Amino acid sequence: MSDFSTDKDKLIQELLQERDELFQENYRLRKIDNGALDTLEAKAQELEAVVAKKEQQIKKLTDQLAWFRHKFFGSSSEKHIAPDPDQRKIDWDGLEVLPEEKAVIEDAEKELIEYERRKPVKDKQKAVRQPLPDHLRREVEIIEPEGKQDNWVRIGEEVTEILEYKPGEAYVRQVRRIKYAEKQTTEERNTDNEQKEEKTSAIRIAPMPFLPLPRSNAGPSMLAELMMNKYFYHLPFHRQISMFKMIGVRLPASTINGWFQGSSDLLRALYNRLKEIVLESDYIQVDESTIPVINNEKHKAQKAYLWMVRSVMDNLVFFHYDKGSRAQKVVVDLLKKYQGAVQTDGYQAYSIYEQKKGVLLLGCWAHARRKFSESLKEDKTGAEYALAQIAKIYQVEQMATDQEMDYKQRAELRKRLAYPIMRAFEKWIEGYYPKALKGGKMSKALYYTYNLFLRLSRYHLDGRYLLDNNLAENAIRPLAVGRKGYLFCGNHDAAENAAIMYSLLGCCKASDVNPREWLTDVFTKIALYNSNYDLDLADLLPHNWKKSNDCQKFPESSN
Repeated sequence: MSDFSTDKDKLIQELLQERDELFQENYRLRKIDNGALDTLEAKAQELEAVVAKKEQQIKKLTDQLAWFRHKFFGSSSEKHIAPDPDQRKIDWDGLEVLPEEKAVIEDAEKELIEYERRKPVKDKQKAVRQPLPDHLRREVEIIEPEGKQDNWVRIGEEVTEILEYKPGEAYVRQVRRIKYAEKQTTEERNTDNEQKEEKTSAIRIAPMPFLPLPRSNAGPSMLAELMMNKYFYHLPFHRQISMFKMIGVRLPASTINGWFQGSSDLLRALYNRLKEIVLESDYIQVDESTIPVINNEKHKAQKAYLWMVRSVMDNLVFFHYDKGSRAQKVVVDLLKKYQGAVQTDGYQAYSIYEQKKGVLLLGCWAHARRKFSESLKEDKTGAEYALAQIAKIYQVEQMATDQEMDYKQRAELRKRLAYPIMRAFEKWIEGYYPKALKGGKMSKALYYTYNLFLRLSRYHLDGRYLLDNNLAENAIRPLAVGRKGYLFCGNHDAAENAAIMYSLLGCCKASDVNPREWLTDVFTKIALYNSNYDLDLADLLPHNWKKSNDCQKFPESSN
Protein backbone atom coordinates (compact mmCIF):
# COMPACT_ATOMS: atom_id res chain seq x y z
CA MET A 1 0.00 0.00 0.00
CA SER A 2 2.85 2.37 0.84
CA ASP A 3 4.59 1.52 -2.45
CA PHE A 4 1.42 2.47 -4.35
CA SER A 5 1.18 5.79 -2.52
CA THR A 6 4.81 6.52 -3.26
CA ASP A 7 4.37 5.79 -6.95
CA LYS A 8 1.29 7.96 -7.05
CA ASP A 9 3.07 10.91 -5.44
CA LYS A 10 5.98 10.44 -7.77
CA LEU A 11 3.66 10.48 -10.80
CA ILE A 12 1.98 13.65 -9.58
CA GLN A 13 5.33 15.32 -9.13
CA GLU A 14 6.38 14.36 -12.66
CA LEU A 15 3.14 15.69 -14.11
CA LEU A 16 3.48 18.94 -12.22
CA GLN A 17 7.04 19.31 -13.37
CA GLU A 18 6.01 18.60 -16.99
CA ARG A 19 3.23 21.17 -16.71
CA ASP A 20 5.68 23.79 -15.42
CA GLU A 21 8.04 23.04 -18.26
CA LEU A 22 5.26 23.37 -20.81
CA PHE A 23 4.12 26.61 -19.25
CA GLN A 24 7.61 28.01 -19.39
CA GLU A 25 8.01 26.87 -23.00
CA ASN A 26 4.72 28.46 -23.92
CA TYR A 27 5.75 31.70 -22.22
CA ARG A 28 9.05 31.62 -24.06
CA LEU A 29 7.36 31.09 -27.41
CA ARG A 30 4.85 33.88 -26.77
CA LYS A 31 7.71 36.18 -25.90
CA ILE A 32 9.57 35.20 -29.04
CA ASP A 33 6.65 35.67 -31.48
CA ASN A 34 5.68 38.94 -29.75
CA GLY A 35 1.97 38.09 -29.50
CA ALA A 36 1.65 36.44 -32.91
CA LEU A 37 -0.47 33.67 -31.41
CA ASP A 38 -2.96 36.15 -29.99
CA THR A 39 -3.09 37.83 -33.39
CA LEU A 40 -3.83 34.50 -35.07
CA GLU A 41 -6.62 33.77 -32.60
CA ALA A 42 -8.16 37.20 -33.25
CA LYS A 43 -7.91 36.68 -37.00
CA ALA A 44 -9.55 33.29 -36.64
CA GLN A 45 -12.50 34.85 -34.80
CA GLU A 46 -12.74 37.57 -37.44
CA LEU A 47 -12.75 34.98 -40.23
CA GLU A 48 -15.50 33.01 -38.45
CA ALA A 49 -17.64 36.18 -38.35
CA VAL A 50 -17.01 36.79 -42.05
CA VAL A 51 -17.92 33.19 -42.89
CA ALA A 52 -21.15 33.46 -40.88
CA LYS A 53 -22.05 36.68 -42.71
CA LYS A 54 -21.30 35.10 -46.09
CA GLU A 55 -23.44 32.08 -45.23
CA GLN A 56 -26.33 34.42 -44.37
CA GLN A 57 -25.90 36.23 -47.69
CA ILE A 58 -25.76 32.92 -49.56
CA LYS A 59 -29.01 31.83 -47.93
CA LYS A 60 -30.66 35.13 -48.84
CA LEU A 61 -29.51 34.89 -52.46
CA THR A 62 -30.60 31.24 -52.64
CA ASP A 63 -34.09 32.24 -51.46
CA GLN A 64 -34.20 35.04 -54.04
CA LEU A 65 -33.10 32.66 -56.79
CA ALA A 66 -35.82 30.18 -55.82
CA TRP A 67 -38.38 32.99 -55.87
CA PHE A 68 -37.29 34.21 -59.32
CA ARG A 69 -37.34 30.66 -60.69
CA HIS A 70 -40.86 30.24 -59.38
CA LYS A 71 -41.90 33.54 -60.97
CA PHE A 72 -40.41 32.74 -64.37
CA PHE A 73 -40.95 29.01 -64.65
CA GLY A 74 -43.64 28.16 -62.10
CA SER A 75 -47.37 28.65 -62.16
CA SER A 76 -48.43 32.27 -61.76
CA SER A 77 -51.71 31.38 -60.06
CA GLU A 78 -51.92 31.99 -56.32
CA LYS A 79 -54.65 29.38 -55.81
CA HIS A 80 -53.36 26.35 -54.01
CA ILE A 81 -54.88 22.89 -53.73
CA ALA A 82 -53.09 20.28 -51.68
CA PRO A 83 -52.18 17.11 -53.60
CA ASP A 84 -53.62 14.92 -50.85
CA PRO A 85 -57.04 15.93 -49.44
CA ASP A 86 -56.10 14.44 -46.08
CA GLN A 87 -53.34 17.04 -45.74
CA ARG A 88 -55.98 19.75 -45.54
CA LYS A 89 -57.33 18.48 -42.22
CA ILE A 90 -57.09 21.02 -39.40
CA ASP A 91 -54.53 20.22 -36.73
CA TRP A 92 -55.47 21.91 -33.46
CA ASP A 93 -52.32 20.82 -31.65
CA GLY A 94 -50.81 23.72 -29.76
CA LEU A 95 -53.62 26.21 -30.40
CA GLU A 96 -55.09 28.04 -27.44
CA VAL A 97 -58.72 27.90 -28.59
CA LEU A 98 -61.53 27.80 -26.07
CA PRO A 99 -64.08 24.99 -26.41
CA GLU A 100 -66.81 27.55 -27.16
CA GLU A 101 -64.66 29.11 -29.91
CA LYS A 102 -63.84 25.69 -31.33
CA ALA A 103 -67.53 24.83 -31.57
CA VAL A 104 -68.27 28.07 -33.47
CA ILE A 105 -65.37 27.46 -35.84
CA GLU A 106 -66.44 23.89 -36.52
CA ASP A 107 -70.02 25.03 -37.16
CA ALA A 108 -68.78 27.63 -39.66
CA GLU A 109 -66.62 25.10 -41.49
CA LYS A 110 -69.44 22.56 -41.49
CA GLU A 111 -71.82 25.09 -43.06
CA LEU A 112 -69.31 25.88 -45.78
CA ILE A 113 -68.87 22.19 -46.53
CA GLU A 114 -72.63 21.62 -46.66
CA TYR A 115 -73.06 24.62 -48.95
CA GLU A 116 -70.45 23.28 -51.35
CA ARG A 117 -72.29 19.94 -51.44
CA ARG A 118 -75.69 21.54 -52.06
CA LYS A 119 -74.49 24.11 -54.57
CA PRO A 120 -75.94 23.29 -57.99
CA VAL A 121 -73.44 22.52 -60.72
CA LYS A 122 -73.71 24.99 -63.58
CA ASP A 123 -73.99 23.47 -67.02
CA LYS A 124 -71.14 24.47 -69.28
CA GLN A 125 -72.52 26.39 -72.22
CA LYS A 126 -71.19 25.57 -75.64
CA ALA A 127 -69.36 28.37 -77.37
CA VAL A 128 -71.53 30.10 -79.97
CA ARG A 129 -69.99 32.22 -82.70
CA GLN A 130 -71.36 35.76 -82.49
CA PRO A 131 -72.61 37.37 -85.72
CA LEU A 132 -70.43 40.10 -87.19
CA PRO A 133 -71.69 43.67 -86.49
CA ASP A 134 -74.26 45.05 -88.92
CA HIS A 135 -72.59 48.47 -89.19
CA LEU A 136 -69.49 47.05 -90.89
CA ARG A 137 -69.26 47.62 -94.63
CA ARG A 138 -69.88 44.48 -96.71
CA GLU A 139 -67.88 43.69 -99.81
CA VAL A 140 -69.97 41.09 -101.66
CA GLU A 141 -68.11 38.37 -103.51
CA ILE A 142 -70.32 36.16 -105.72
CA ILE A 143 -69.01 32.73 -106.71
CA GLU A 144 -70.88 30.79 -109.38
CA PRO A 145 -70.51 27.01 -109.70
CA GLU A 146 -68.34 25.80 -112.55
CA GLY A 147 -70.06 24.61 -115.71
CA LYS A 148 -73.26 26.59 -115.18
CA GLN A 149 -76.02 25.63 -117.67
CA ASP A 150 -78.94 27.67 -118.95
CA ASN A 151 -81.45 25.18 -117.63
CA TRP A 152 -80.28 25.59 -114.02
CA VAL A 153 -82.83 27.36 -111.75
CA ARG A 154 -81.60 29.39 -108.78
CA ILE A 155 -83.20 28.19 -105.54
CA GLY A 156 -81.14 30.09 -102.92
CA GLU A 157 -77.65 30.81 -101.73
CA GLU A 158 -75.23 29.98 -98.93
CA VAL A 159 -73.84 33.09 -97.19
CA THR A 160 -70.58 32.98 -95.23
CA GLU A 161 -69.28 36.15 -93.57
CA ILE A 162 -65.54 36.54 -93.03
CA LEU A 163 -64.02 39.38 -91.03
CA GLU A 164 -61.28 41.21 -92.94
CA TYR A 165 -59.19 44.29 -92.13
CA LYS A 166 -57.51 47.14 -94.01
CA PRO A 167 -55.01 49.56 -92.48
CA GLY A 168 -56.53 52.68 -90.98
CA GLU A 169 -57.07 55.66 -93.23
CA ALA A 170 -55.86 59.19 -92.48
CA TYR A 171 -57.95 61.86 -94.16
CA VAL A 172 -58.03 65.66 -94.37
CA ARG A 173 -60.97 67.54 -92.93
CA GLN A 174 -61.23 70.59 -95.18
CA VAL A 175 -63.21 73.40 -93.57
CA ARG A 176 -64.49 75.81 -96.22
CA ARG A 177 -66.02 78.99 -94.82
CA ILE A 178 -67.85 80.97 -97.50
CA LYS A 179 -67.12 84.67 -97.38
CA TYR A 180 -69.83 87.24 -98.18
CA ALA A 181 -69.81 91.00 -98.64
CA GLU A 182 -72.84 93.00 -97.61
CA LYS A 183 -74.04 95.46 -100.32
CA GLN A 184 -75.13 98.99 -99.35
CA THR A 185 -76.70 101.69 -101.68
CA THR A 186 -75.59 105.29 -101.18
CA GLU A 187 -76.53 108.52 -102.99
CA GLU A 188 -73.86 110.92 -104.08
CA ARG A 189 -74.82 114.35 -105.40
CA ASN A 190 -72.81 115.99 -108.14
CA THR A 191 -73.15 119.53 -109.36
CA ASP A 192 -74.50 118.41 -112.76
CA ASN A 193 -76.60 115.31 -111.97
CA GLU A 194 -77.46 112.71 -109.38
CA GLN A 195 -76.25 109.17 -109.68
CA LYS A 196 -76.57 106.05 -107.58
CA GLU A 197 -73.47 104.08 -106.71
CA GLU A 198 -73.15 100.70 -105.01
CA LYS A 199 -70.34 100.37 -102.51
CA THR A 200 -69.19 97.20 -100.69
CA SER A 201 -68.62 97.05 -96.95
CA ALA A 202 -68.87 94.63 -93.94
CA ILE A 203 -67.38 91.23 -94.85
CA ARG A 204 -69.52 88.33 -93.51
CA ILE A 205 -68.01 84.90 -92.74
CA ALA A 206 -68.88 82.06 -90.35
CA PRO A 207 -66.64 81.65 -87.30
CA MET A 208 -64.18 78.75 -87.15
CA PRO A 209 -65.43 75.73 -85.23
CA PHE A 210 -63.69 75.01 -81.93
CA LEU A 211 -60.33 73.29 -82.46
CA PRO A 212 -58.53 71.42 -79.68
CA LEU A 213 -55.17 73.12 -80.23
CA PRO A 214 -55.15 76.68 -81.61
CA ARG A 215 -52.71 77.33 -84.44
CA SER A 216 -52.44 73.58 -85.04
CA ASN A 217 -53.71 71.36 -87.84
CA ALA A 218 -54.37 68.38 -85.55
CA GLY A 219 -58.03 67.43 -85.38
CA PRO A 220 -59.78 65.78 -82.42
CA SER A 221 -59.76 62.33 -84.00
CA MET A 222 -56.01 62.52 -84.76
CA LEU A 223 -55.18 63.52 -81.18
CA ALA A 224 -57.47 60.77 -79.88
CA GLU A 225 -55.72 58.17 -82.06
CA LEU A 226 -52.24 59.21 -80.91
CA MET A 227 -53.15 59.21 -77.20
CA MET A 228 -55.07 55.94 -77.34
CA ASN A 229 -52.33 54.16 -79.29
CA LYS A 230 -49.72 55.12 -76.71
CA TYR A 231 -51.63 54.74 -73.44
CA PHE A 232 -54.00 51.93 -74.40
CA TYR A 233 -52.09 49.94 -77.02
CA HIS A 234 -48.71 51.01 -75.56
CA LEU A 235 -47.18 52.10 -78.88
CA PRO A 236 -44.44 54.73 -78.41
CA PHE A 237 -44.72 57.84 -80.54
CA HIS A 238 -41.73 56.91 -82.71
CA ARG A 239 -43.49 53.70 -83.76
CA GLN A 240 -46.64 55.62 -84.58
CA ILE A 241 -44.60 58.07 -86.67
CA SER A 242 -43.32 55.09 -88.68
CA MET A 243 -46.85 53.77 -89.12
CA PHE A 244 -48.10 57.13 -90.44
CA LYS A 245 -45.11 57.32 -92.75
CA MET A 246 -46.21 54.06 -94.37
CA ILE A 247 -49.51 55.66 -95.44
CA GLY A 248 -47.77 58.79 -96.75
CA VAL A 249 -48.18 61.10 -93.73
CA ARG A 250 -44.91 62.50 -92.40
CA LEU A 251 -45.10 63.88 -88.86
CA PRO A 252 -41.96 65.24 -87.14
CA ALA A 253 -41.28 64.01 -83.61
CA SER A 254 -41.29 67.60 -82.32
CA THR A 255 -44.80 68.07 -83.72
CA ILE A 256 -46.10 64.93 -82.03
CA ASN A 257 -44.52 65.92 -78.71
CA GLY A 258 -46.11 69.35 -78.99
CA TRP A 259 -49.52 67.81 -79.63
CA PHE A 260 -49.05 65.52 -76.62
CA GLN A 261 -48.20 68.43 -74.32
CA GLY A 262 -51.11 70.47 -75.64
CA SER A 263 -53.54 67.56 -75.22
CA SER A 264 -52.40 67.00 -71.64
CA ASP A 265 -52.89 70.68 -70.84
CA LEU A 266 -56.39 70.53 -72.30
CA LEU A 267 -57.34 67.53 -70.15
CA ARG A 268 -55.66 68.72 -66.93
CA ALA A 269 -58.76 70.47 -65.56
CA LEU A 270 -60.88 67.39 -66.31
CA TYR A 271 -58.28 65.24 -64.52
CA ASN A 272 -58.43 67.52 -61.46
CA ARG A 273 -62.23 67.24 -61.44
CA LEU A 274 -61.88 63.45 -61.52
CA LYS A 275 -59.53 63.58 -58.54
CA GLU A 276 -62.05 65.65 -56.56
CA ILE A 277 -64.85 63.16 -57.21
CA VAL A 278 -62.75 60.13 -56.23
CA LEU A 279 -61.56 61.72 -52.98
CA GLU A 280 -65.15 62.65 -52.06
CA SER A 281 -66.13 58.96 -51.91
CA ASP A 282 -66.01 57.02 -48.63
CA TYR A 283 -64.18 53.87 -49.77
CA ILE A 284 -60.97 53.95 -51.82
CA GLN A 285 -58.09 51.62 -52.65
CA VAL A 286 -54.55 52.99 -52.85
CA ASP A 287 -51.47 51.45 -54.44
CA GLU A 288 -48.27 52.61 -56.09
CA SER A 289 -46.16 51.43 -59.02
CA THR A 290 -42.85 52.33 -60.59
CA ILE A 291 -42.28 54.36 -63.73
CA PRO A 292 -38.75 55.09 -65.07
CA VAL A 293 -38.04 58.81 -65.50
CA ILE A 294 -34.91 60.37 -67.03
CA ASN A 295 -32.75 62.26 -64.54
CA ASN A 296 -31.17 65.03 -66.60
CA GLU A 297 -28.48 65.70 -63.99
CA LYS A 298 -27.32 62.08 -63.85
CA HIS A 299 -28.14 61.43 -67.54
CA LYS A 300 -29.88 58.14 -66.81
CA ALA A 301 -33.32 56.74 -66.00
CA GLN A 302 -34.20 56.45 -62.33
CA LYS A 303 -37.04 54.66 -60.59
CA ALA A 304 -39.98 56.94 -59.87
CA TYR A 305 -43.47 56.18 -58.56
CA LEU A 306 -47.06 56.80 -59.62
CA TRP A 307 -49.72 56.62 -56.90
CA MET A 308 -53.07 55.09 -57.84
CA VAL A 309 -56.33 55.90 -56.03
CA ARG A 310 -59.50 53.99 -56.94
CA SER A 311 -63.05 54.74 -55.83
CA VAL A 312 -64.52 51.27 -55.37
CA MET A 313 -68.22 52.13 -55.43
CA ASP A 314 -68.00 54.67 -58.29
CA ASN A 315 -65.50 52.52 -60.22
CA LEU A 316 -63.28 55.54 -60.95
CA VAL A 317 -59.50 55.70 -60.82
CA PHE A 318 -56.79 58.34 -61.02
CA PHE A 319 -52.99 58.31 -60.95
CA HIS A 320 -50.96 60.88 -59.02
CA TYR A 321 -47.36 61.86 -59.71
CA ASP A 322 -45.29 63.98 -57.31
CA LYS A 323 -41.73 64.24 -58.62
CA GLY A 324 -41.57 60.44 -58.57
CA SER A 325 -41.49 60.23 -54.76
CA ARG A 326 -42.79 57.24 -52.79
CA ALA A 327 -42.35 58.98 -49.44
CA GLN A 328 -45.10 59.00 -46.83
CA LYS A 329 -45.49 62.78 -47.19
CA VAL A 330 -46.91 62.30 -50.71
CA VAL A 331 -49.86 60.15 -49.64
CA VAL A 332 -50.38 62.28 -46.52
CA ASP A 333 -50.74 65.40 -48.66
CA LEU A 334 -52.84 63.56 -51.25
CA LEU A 335 -55.37 62.24 -48.70
CA LYS A 336 -55.19 65.10 -46.18
CA LYS A 337 -58.94 65.85 -46.41
CA TYR A 338 -60.14 62.32 -47.05
CA GLN A 339 -62.67 60.65 -44.72
CA GLY A 340 -63.63 57.00 -45.11
CA ALA A 341 -62.12 53.55 -45.62
CA VAL A 342 -58.68 53.18 -47.22
CA GLN A 343 -57.59 49.74 -48.46
CA THR A 344 -53.87 49.22 -49.06
CA ASP A 345 -51.08 46.65 -48.99
CA GLY A 346 -48.56 46.42 -46.14
CA TYR A 347 -46.39 49.38 -47.19
CA GLN A 348 -45.33 51.18 -44.01
CA ALA A 349 -46.24 54.63 -45.36
CA TYR A 350 -49.96 53.87 -44.89
CA SER A 351 -49.63 52.99 -41.19
CA ILE A 352 -50.09 56.64 -40.22
CA TYR A 353 -53.81 56.29 -41.01
CA GLU A 354 -54.24 53.91 -38.09
CA GLN A 355 -54.33 57.01 -35.89
CA LYS A 356 -56.20 59.45 -38.14
CA LYS A 357 -59.72 60.31 -37.07
CA GLY A 358 -62.39 59.46 -39.61
CA VAL A 359 -60.23 56.99 -41.58
CA LEU A 360 -60.56 53.19 -41.41
CA LEU A 361 -57.53 51.28 -42.72
CA LEU A 362 -58.23 47.96 -44.47
CA GLY A 363 -55.73 45.26 -45.50
CA CYS A 364 -55.36 43.04 -48.55
CA TRP A 365 -55.72 39.27 -48.17
CA ALA A 366 -54.20 38.66 -51.61
CA HIS A 367 -50.86 40.06 -50.44
CA ALA A 368 -50.91 37.83 -47.35
CA ARG A 369 -51.79 34.80 -49.47
CA ARG A 370 -48.93 35.62 -51.84
CA LYS A 371 -46.44 35.57 -48.96
CA PHE A 372 -47.51 32.07 -47.92
CA SER A 373 -47.46 30.86 -51.55
CA GLU A 374 -43.82 31.95 -51.80
CA SER A 375 -42.94 29.95 -48.66
CA LEU A 376 -44.39 26.62 -49.86
CA LYS A 377 -41.01 25.12 -50.76
CA GLU A 378 -39.47 26.11 -47.45
CA ASP A 379 -42.28 24.99 -45.11
CA LYS A 380 -44.89 23.00 -46.99
CA THR A 381 -46.92 21.96 -43.95
CA GLY A 382 -47.28 25.42 -42.45
CA ALA A 383 -47.82 27.17 -45.78
CA GLU A 384 -50.50 24.69 -46.88
CA TYR A 385 -52.37 25.16 -43.62
CA ALA A 386 -52.26 28.96 -43.94
CA LEU A 387 -53.41 28.83 -47.59
CA ALA A 388 -56.26 26.50 -46.64
CA GLN A 389 -57.52 28.97 -44.03
CA ILE A 390 -57.35 31.89 -46.43
CA ALA A 391 -59.17 29.78 -49.04
CA LYS A 392 -62.03 29.30 -46.56
CA ILE A 393 -62.34 33.07 -46.15
CA TYR A 394 -62.59 33.46 -49.94
CA GLN A 395 -65.08 30.59 -49.99
CA VAL A 396 -67.42 32.61 -47.76
CA GLU A 397 -67.28 35.44 -50.31
CA GLN A 398 -68.08 33.06 -53.16
CA MET A 399 -71.02 31.77 -51.15
CA ALA A 400 -72.39 35.32 -50.75
CA THR A 401 -71.89 36.02 -54.46
CA ASP A 402 -73.63 32.80 -55.53
CA GLN A 403 -76.63 33.66 -53.38
CA GLU A 404 -76.68 37.25 -54.71
CA MET A 405 -76.64 38.75 -51.21
CA ASP A 406 -76.87 42.49 -50.69
CA TYR A 407 -74.23 44.37 -48.70
CA LYS A 408 -76.02 43.95 -45.36
CA GLN A 409 -76.53 40.21 -45.83
CA ARG A 410 -72.91 39.78 -46.94
CA ALA A 411 -71.65 41.54 -43.79
CA GLU A 412 -73.77 39.28 -41.59
CA LEU A 413 -72.47 36.17 -43.36
CA ARG A 414 -68.89 37.33 -42.85
CA LYS A 415 -69.45 37.83 -39.12
CA ARG A 416 -71.07 34.42 -38.77
CA LEU A 417 -68.72 32.30 -40.88
CA ALA A 418 -65.50 34.14 -41.74
CA TYR A 419 -64.81 35.89 -38.44
CA PRO A 420 -64.43 32.68 -36.35
CA ILE A 421 -62.04 31.28 -38.96
CA MET A 422 -59.98 34.49 -38.85
CA ARG A 423 -59.78 34.39 -35.05
CA ALA A 424 -58.48 30.82 -35.08
CA PHE A 425 -56.05 31.66 -37.89
CA GLU A 426 -54.62 34.58 -35.92
CA LYS A 427 -54.00 32.35 -32.89
CA TRP A 428 -52.37 29.72 -35.10
CA ILE A 429 -50.00 32.35 -36.50
CA GLU A 430 -49.04 33.41 -33.00
CA GLY A 431 -48.36 29.84 -31.96
CA TYR A 432 -46.59 28.76 -35.15
CA TYR A 433 -44.23 31.73 -35.44
CA PRO A 434 -41.64 30.39 -32.92
CA LYS A 435 -41.49 27.10 -34.88
CA ALA A 436 -40.73 28.77 -38.22
CA LEU A 437 -37.18 29.11 -39.49
CA LYS A 438 -35.86 32.46 -38.31
CA GLY A 439 -35.29 34.80 -41.22
CA GLY A 440 -36.94 32.40 -43.69
CA LYS A 441 -39.84 33.05 -46.03
CA MET A 442 -42.37 31.37 -43.74
CA SER A 443 -41.24 33.48 -40.80
CA LYS A 444 -41.61 36.63 -42.88
CA ALA A 445 -45.07 35.58 -44.10
CA LEU A 446 -46.25 34.98 -40.53
CA TYR A 447 -44.77 38.28 -39.34
CA TYR A 448 -46.33 40.21 -42.25
CA THR A 449 -49.80 38.72 -41.75
CA TYR A 450 -49.81 39.00 -37.95
CA ASN A 451 -48.77 42.67 -37.99
CA LEU A 452 -51.58 43.51 -40.43
CA PHE A 453 -54.24 41.24 -38.96
CA LEU A 454 -56.36 44.09 -37.57
CA ARG A 455 -56.52 45.64 -41.03
CA LEU A 456 -57.18 42.28 -42.67
CA SER A 457 -60.08 41.42 -40.38
CA ARG A 458 -61.91 44.75 -40.68
CA TYR A 459 -63.46 43.93 -44.05
CA HIS A 460 -66.32 42.17 -42.22
CA LEU A 461 -67.55 45.52 -40.86
CA ASP A 462 -69.23 46.50 -44.14
CA GLY A 463 -70.53 44.34 -46.95
CA ARG A 464 -69.13 46.81 -49.51
CA TYR A 465 -65.54 46.24 -48.43
CA LEU A 466 -63.52 43.84 -50.57
CA LEU A 467 -61.18 41.10 -49.43
CA ASP A 468 -58.25 42.34 -51.44
CA ASN A 469 -56.75 45.05 -53.60
CA ASN A 470 -56.84 43.00 -56.82
CA LEU A 471 -59.05 45.46 -58.70
CA ALA A 472 -56.59 48.24 -57.87
CA GLU A 473 -53.71 46.12 -59.17
CA ASN A 474 -55.69 45.46 -62.34
CA ALA A 475 -56.02 49.22 -62.82
CA ILE A 476 -52.22 49.54 -62.56
CA ARG A 477 -51.52 46.76 -65.07
CA PRO A 478 -51.62 49.03 -68.18
CA LEU A 479 -48.84 51.07 -66.57
CA ALA A 480 -46.69 47.96 -66.22
CA VAL A 481 -47.34 46.97 -69.84
CA GLY A 482 -46.59 50.50 -71.03
CA ARG A 483 -43.18 50.47 -69.33
CA LYS A 484 -42.13 47.66 -71.65
CA GLY A 485 -43.19 49.67 -74.69
CA TYR A 486 -41.93 53.21 -74.20
CA LEU A 487 -39.31 52.28 -71.53
CA PHE A 488 -39.21 55.66 -69.72
CA CYS A 489 -40.60 59.19 -69.45
CA GLY A 490 -38.32 62.01 -70.59
CA ASN A 491 -38.83 64.18 -67.49
CA HIS A 492 -41.16 64.87 -64.56
CA ASP A 493 -43.59 66.85 -66.74
CA ALA A 494 -43.92 63.93 -69.15
CA ALA A 495 -44.59 61.55 -66.24
CA GLU A 496 -47.27 63.90 -64.89
CA ASN A 497 -48.88 64.05 -68.33
CA ALA A 498 -48.79 60.24 -68.48
CA ALA A 499 -50.65 60.15 -65.15
CA ILE A 500 -53.43 62.27 -66.70
CA MET A 501 -53.80 59.97 -69.70
CA TYR A 502 -53.68 56.75 -67.66
CA SER A 503 -56.32 58.14 -65.28
CA LEU A 504 -58.85 59.08 -67.95
CA LEU A 505 -58.32 55.97 -70.09
CA GLY A 506 -58.54 53.85 -66.93
CA CYS A 507 -61.97 55.35 -66.26
CA CYS A 508 -62.98 54.53 -69.85
CA LYS A 509 -62.05 50.91 -69.28
CA ALA A 510 -63.85 50.78 -65.92
CA SER A 511 -67.03 52.26 -67.45
CA ASP A 512 -66.85 50.08 -70.59
CA VAL A 513 -66.54 53.14 -72.85
CA ASN A 514 -64.78 53.14 -76.21
CA PRO A 515 -61.78 55.44 -75.62
CA ARG A 516 -61.51 56.48 -79.28
CA GLU A 517 -65.08 57.77 -79.33
CA TRP A 518 -64.74 59.38 -75.92
CA LEU A 519 -61.43 61.13 -76.61
CA THR A 520 -62.62 62.40 -80.00
CA ASP A 521 -65.78 63.89 -78.49
CA VAL A 522 -63.96 65.35 -75.47
CA PHE A 523 -61.26 66.97 -77.62
CA THR A 524 -64.08 68.53 -79.64
CA LYS A 525 -65.85 69.98 -76.58
CA ILE A 526 -63.13 70.51 -73.98
CA ALA A 527 -62.16 74.02 -75.13
CA LEU A 528 -65.75 75.17 -74.60
CA TYR A 529 -65.92 73.60 -71.12
CA ASN A 530 -62.56 75.08 -70.10
CA SER A 531 -63.72 78.57 -71.08
CA ASN A 532 -67.25 78.40 -69.61
CA TYR A 533 -67.30 77.91 -65.84
CA ASP A 534 -71.07 77.39 -65.82
CA LEU A 535 -70.48 73.94 -67.36
CA ASP A 536 -69.46 71.08 -65.08
CA LEU A 537 -66.44 69.15 -66.37
CA ALA A 538 -67.77 66.08 -64.57
CA ASP A 539 -70.28 65.70 -67.42
CA LEU A 540 -67.37 64.76 -69.70
CA LEU A 541 -66.01 61.99 -67.46
CA PRO A 542 -66.55 58.56 -69.07
CA HIS A 543 -69.18 57.25 -66.63
CA ASN A 544 -71.36 60.37 -67.09
CA TRP A 545 -70.59 60.74 -70.80
CA LYS A 546 -71.78 57.18 -71.40
CA LYS A 547 -75.22 57.98 -69.97
CA SER A 548 -75.82 60.78 -72.49
CA ASN A 549 -74.21 59.24 -75.59
CA ASP A 550 -74.81 56.19 -77.73
CA CYS A 551 -71.34 54.69 -77.78
CA GLN A 552 -69.62 51.47 -78.54
CA LYS A 553 -68.20 49.38 -75.74
CA PHE A 554 -64.59 49.50 -74.66
CA PRO A 555 -62.50 47.37 -77.07
CA GLU A 556 -60.85 44.24 -75.79
CA SER A 557 -57.17 44.70 -74.94
CA SER A 558 -54.23 42.49 -74.13
CA ASN A 559 -53.75 44.28 -70.81
